Amino acid sequence: MTILEKIATRVGDSRREFGRCDTTFHVRAAGFRAERATRRARETVVELERQLDAFDDGSAVSRLNRDGVVRNEHVARIVRRGLEYYHRTDRVFDIHQGRVEHDLKAYLRGDDASLPETFDTGTVTVDGTWIDADVPLDLNGLAKGYIVDRAAAALDGCGRRGFVSGGGDMSPPTGPVAIESPYGDARPLRTLDTEWCVATSGGYRRERSGTDHVYDPAAGRLGARHESVTVLAARDCMEADALATTLAALPLEAALTLAEEWPEVEAFVVHDGVFHATEGFDSHVFGT
Repeated sequence: MTILEKIATRVGDSRREFGRCDTTFHVRAAGFRAERATRRARETVVELERQLDAFDDGSAVSRLNRDGVVRNEHVARIVRRGLEYYHRTDRVFDIHQGRVEHDLKAYLRGDDASLPETFDTGTVTVDGTWIDADVPLDLNGLAKGYIVDRAAAALDGCGRRGFVSGGGDMSPPTGPVAIESPYGDARPLRTLDTEWCVATSGGYRRERSGTDHVYDPAAGRLGARHESVTVLAARDCMEADALATTLAALPLEAALTLAEEWPEVEAFVVHDGVFHATEGFDSHVFGT
């Protein structure tokens, strides 16, 4: 192999597309050892799904929800962040609703004919990597964002840049990305040019008989209030993921107020066919 051929195998552009977490992941890396980096990112997604899938009886999350205790560094990180958002959103984002989430997903899949009628209360504590809970937990509002963050970190390297997208949750894009229409239109609602993480939530993705996967325990209400919500967050994709879910559950005025007041966050809400955005959102739109 010549020197130029060796360089070509080590420096390049690698892309992978694969199904995980009930969605499609897209991974791209450009630069030194890009192929190895995208392979490592895919392995990260697969391994974390194995630990975090609440519908896999052998996962750490399932063991926690079944036994009330588990030791796992990834679950501990997610639970800590979940408790942070539980308090910062005045209980709208609530990880204590594992039973409700399970029953709601079963209804949406057609496995159950009835919807959950009540919400749960409970306590959860974290000590190092130990988690102790007296109620099943719903970590889905954070897990995919966490997986995207960890997979993107696996792409990092000297002379290399990468990007991970999983079902609307994205690490900072390496180029313009589109906000898709909740109405099925081919034309995007906006094209983003941002260095922040991106997450989108809305009832149009998973719905049955007018009910979707979003809920608000503080109001005792099932269902998203808007067609779609896109959140940009400087902190990480886990924050964008959690806030997209939270804003989707809140009334329009409350959702926009929370997004405006949250540091280093911007939001774009589609409500009854009308577009609403936070003050700084357009600075992340391509061409503005």
